[in-house]
Amino acid sequence: MSATGRRSVAHAGFTLVRDYPVPVGEVWAAFAEEDRKREWFGESLEWETGEWRFDFRVGGRDVAVGAFHGGPVSRFEATYTDIVAPERIVVTYDMWLDDTHISTSVVSYEFEEIEGGTRFTHGEHGIHLDGFDDGSMRERGSEGVLDRLGSFLASRRG
Repeated sequence: MSATGRRSVAHAGFTLVRDYPVPVGEVWAAFAEEDRKREWFGESLEWETGEWRFDFRVGGRDVAVGAFHGGPVSRFEATYTDIVAPERIVVTYDMWLDDTHISTSVVSYEFEEIEGGTRFTHGEHGIHLDGFDDGSMRERGSEGVLDRLGSFLASRRG
């Protein structure tokens, strides 16, 4: 329940587009191969990594748990609902902070070949619960995740 003790639901959606100067197959592999995904999504110097599960298939579930040093524990649980290689991935996911369920979202990831690389589109609609999160916070967080993906892809180009 929120700090005021009242329950609430807020809806928010956003679309983020990034052009990465690598082939579609490289961007796709960053999602579809566990070692690659863990490197950019599940680990960082600012993050204390906890539970990790990876099951990239329709119906499969991913889990990533961790905390920014000294901060609350974040829990991400996703279920893959559609995978069309190497064109799109659709997932639903839930987020918790400590043991409080803060949101449920549906996300599509689209991979499009463009001149010089890949256009990646992240489209998300979230249901944000009890004032613990909102669409602007989630959008900023997702922008950071896509920046980490870009840095990861650049580091592999050598």
